[in-house]
Amino acid sequence: MNSKQNMPHKLPDSLWVASACAAPETTTLQGDQFASVVVIGGGFTGLSTALHLAEKGVSVTVLEATEIGYGGSGRNVGLVNAGLWLNPSDIDAKVGKKYGDRLDATLAKAPDLVFSLIDRFNIECEATRHGTLQLSHSRYGDRYLQHRAAELTQRGAPVEIYQRDKTIALTGTQAYRTSLFDPRAGTIQPLGYVRGLAKAALSLGAKIHTDTAVSEIQSMPSGEWKVSTSSGSVTAEKVVLATNAYGQGLNNGLDKTFIPLHFFQFATAPLNRNTLKHILPEKHGTWDTRQVMSFIRLDQAGRLIVGSIGRVEDSGCQFLKDWASDYLCKLFPDFFSQQEIHQHHQFWQHGWSGKIAFANDHMPHLHTLAPGMITCIGYSGRGIAPGTIMGKELADHLTGMPIEEMSLPCRQPKSIFARQTRRQYYARGSDLYHLYQRAI
Repeated sequence: MNSKQNMPHKLPDSLWVASACAAPETTTLQGDQFASVVVIGGGFTGLSTALHLAEKGVSVTVLEATEIGYGGSGRNVGLVNAGLWLNPSDIDAKVGKKYGDRLDATLAKAPDLVFSLIDRFNIECEATRHGTLQLSHSRYGDRYLQHRAAELTQRGAPVEIYQRDKTIALTGTQAYRTSLFDPRAGTIQPLGYVRGLAKAALSLGAKIHTDTAVSEIQSMPSGEWKVSTSSGSVTAEKVVLATNAYGQGLNNGLDKTFIPLHFFQFATAPLNRNTLKHILPEKHGTWDTRQVMSFIRLDQAGRLIVGSIGRVEDSGCQFLKDWASDYLCKLFPDFFSQQEIHQHHQFWQHGWSGKIAFANDHMPHLHTLAPGMITCIGYSGRGIAPGTIMGKELADHLTGMPIEEMSLPCRQPKSIFARQTRRQYYARGSDLYHLYQRAI
C-alpha cells in the first residue's frame, strides 16, 4: 500500500491557530522503531486511540504527516454534540436495531468522555458545556425538530424544544422560529483540544512523530506491519488508520468511500460587552435546519464565528466573506450593518476552510482493511465526540474486546458511485445556495 501525501506542513491561518495552547514538542521519525500499535493520523480519533492504548500500557506510536490537528480536527467548528445528524430510527434502519441501540447509547455519553478528558488532563481548550441549539428556520424545520425531539426523548435524551420567545432570548435573533436544546453538548477550541490529547498521550508513554508522512504500509511474512516514511519505519502488530478525510493514497480505494466536503468559517474581532449581552448570551453553539446548514457560536474572548458549507480557496474569500457579512446583518440588524462592516477593515479577523469525510449514509464506518489493520472513517462533520469515543473503542478492541461488541458493525469498504460528480454537485450547489441567500 503506497501513499501519495503532498500536503503543506502548516495549518492555514485561523482563529484556532491564533488562540490555541502550544502544541507539545514532537520530532520527525528517524530510523527504525518497533511498537505494538502504530496509529497513522494525529487527529481526534488517532490521538484518542493512542491515549487509551497508552493508558492500558500498550506501546503505541503515532505518525502524523504534518502537524497535530492539521486535518479536520484542527479546523473544526468546535461543537461537542451527542449522537449523529441522523435520528435514531434512521440509524436503526441503516445498521439494525441491535447496533442502533448500541451506537445511540455510546454516542449519548461521548460528550461526557470529551469533557472528562479535558478535566483529567487539564486541557486548555475553552471548554464550555452549556448545551447546543439546533435552530428552525421554517415550518418544515419546526416539524423536523419536533420529530427529532420525540425520538431522542424516547431514547432517554434530556432534550427540550424551545418556542420562539426563548429561542430569540438565547440567540439574540428573530430569524429562527423554534430550537432544540441538548444540555449534553457544549463547545471547545478544537485545535487546543486535539493538542491537549497529544500532550496527554505523550504523558502516558505514547510516541508521536510529526512531519512524518507515510510512504508505504507493508504486510510482513511474520504477520506484522511495516509502516515506512522517508526517514524511518515503525514495525507493529497492528495498524490504525485514522486520517479520515486527509489520508489520500494511504490505502487504495478507501478515499473513494466518502465525499470530501468542505466547510468554512469566519471569525470577527471580539464583540463589545453590550452586544455580548444579547447575542448568544449563554454561549450556546448553534446550527440550523437548512439543507445547506449555517452555524454560529462565540469563542471565550467574545468573537462571533459564522460558517457554512463551502471552501474559501475554491469560491474566493471575498464571495464567502460577503455572504457572512450579509448573514450577520440579517440575523442581528440591531447590531451590525453592511456599512459598519465594510468600514471596519478588521471586522473579519480570520477566515479558513476544512474538509470532512461525508458518508453517503451520514454514518461513520468501521472497516478491517486487512488482518491487523483497522479504520473508522466518515464522521460527516461530527468528529469531536464520535471521534474521541471511537478512538477509545478502537483501543478496547485492540486490547481484547471482540469487534462484534463495538458500537459500529464492521463492514467492507464500498466505493461511492459517481463520487466526483457528487462532490462537484455539493460544492457548486452550496455556492449557488449562498448566492440565493444573499439575493433574498
